[in-house]
Amino acid sequence: MTKSSPETQRSHTFSWQDPHIGADAARGLSGLDYLLAMQEQRIPPPPVMEMMGFEFVRAAPGAVEFAFLPHESHYNPIGTVHGGVISTLLDSAMGCSVQSLLPLGKGYTTLELKVNFVRAVTLASGRMRCHGTIIHSGGRMATAEGKLLDESGKLYAHTTTTCMIFDAPAR
Repeated sequence: MTKSSPETQRSHTFSWQDPHIGADAARGLSGLDYLLAMQEQRIPPPPVMEMMGFEFVRAAPGAVEFAFLPHESHYNPIGTVHGGVISTLLDSAMGCSVQSLLPLGKGYTTLELKVNFVRAVTLASGRMRCHGTIIHSGGRMATAEGKLLDESGKLYAHTTTTCMIFDAPAR
């Protein structure tokens, strides 16, 4: 086993706000209004976005865009961004695209996620854009698709999801 040395040691810190601030705000807003409040920084993003380094770019009815800058802390043992990080980013964008169409009092959760990794993401990939777009939104179920692209538009991953829509629980 190789010991850590000062030359190889890394650290990564992040901070976040109380996640209940956003959750409580969501109970009084439509899905799109909630996302716009987060985009405009009137409510804090969920802690997972801070931890993973996801940036909220824009929300519109049925479409959401996030940005992501790969970091060494995202790497797997083979020196590329871990597929779980990429999947989390895509799941978040697609889920928020579903949320963007929900009326007040409704919530959603991911039931199924299918990811296709087209090429490896590394630090050299640079800033990435992740688009989530609705395919179908019904009363009890929605489907969406996602794409992870670099700044030049090169595709790195694409995905689909099925989400269940339900009455949002009271806290």
